[in-house]
Amino acid sequence: MKYTQLGNSDLTVSRICMGCMGFGDSSKGQHSWTIDEEHSREIIKRGLDLGVNFYDTAIGYQSGTSEQYVGKALKDFTSKRDDFVIATKFLPRTQDEIANGTSGQQHIENMLNTSLKNLGLDYVDLYIYHMWDWQTPIEDILDGLNKQIQKGKVRYIGISNCFAWQLAKANAIARQQGWAQFVSIQGHYNLIFREEEREMVPFCQEENIALTPYSALASGRLSRRPDETSKRLKEDKYAQFKYDKTAEQDNKIIRRVTEIADKHQVSMTEVSLAWLLTKVTSPVVGATKLHHIEGAAKAVDLTLSAEEIAYLEELYVPHPLAGVMAQNKLENAQ
Repeated sequence: MKYTQLGNSDLTVSRICMGCMGFGDSSKGQHSWTIDEEHSREIIKRGLDLGVNFYDTAIGYQSGTSEQYVGKALKDFTSKRDDFVIATKFLPRTQDEIANGTSGQQHIENMLNTSLKNLGLDYVDLYIYHMWDWQTPIEDILDGLNKQIQKGKVRYIGISNCFAWQLAKANAIARQQGWAQFVSIQGHYNLIFREEEREMVPFCQEENIALTPYSALASGRLSRRPDETSKRLKEDKYAQFKYDKTAEQDNKIIRRVTEIADKHQVSMTEVSLAWLLTKVTSPVVGATKLHHIEGAAKAVDLTLSAEEIAYLEELYVPHPLAGVMAQNKLENAQ
């Protein structure tokens, strides 16, 4: 495994971040394809053995059971707290909270305390604003996060699912007020969805903000040949919403991934992630089987030539925003 600094922080993270959305009680939450605690622990243990020290979860994953599984496993399998870097995420205020007068700052504290209890930890290394809350002033969010850092419950803050102008605005306000700034962005970015390259990627390169994208393998599409399937591919309606409309043009790129994988005698996972690793700090790679994290770890050692990178990128065409970002665009227009 190789390691790097997470943006403008002093956190040293593995080049692969284990995404933990696939861990949790499948009866509690959005996803039916998540795996139970026993199998989650096996994968986390294997990740640690491979040198992965960076783990990403969220309070919204399977009603907090992902946090519970991850926190317990990391404590059981490591000898000291500094052996791992844990990131978790908080959601926007609910309509009930807004109606009851719960402030953005109180909401953050409530969610963080619940996450810390789920994780069994005194602090998190990276606390991520999961998606932009259009009904809460960003000043309220930033002030609330800064107070949690001052209390020692959070080391650094990150953001997910936002536009470059939102990140720029937020960090400018934080800088002006003397508050902590976002050190990382977790956006939707992979070989078949490259819209982040328009503004977010160059902005983060200029500001030394870490790119830790999710959906690094396009929910498995970049790791399987067109005739292969899985439980997640069949049942993940959210991923289908993100990718099915562009499947025909995306499959042309996926076929090139298979060509290069065959040439190097490696997995498609290794090729897809080796490409992404030339662009970002540490991609968030989900794993629900041992070979998922094993393939991701191998990608760190695969070097693609400039010609191979160009060959993989050549057929990309612009994609419409999907998922949370499409909703953000709609709410911004309103």
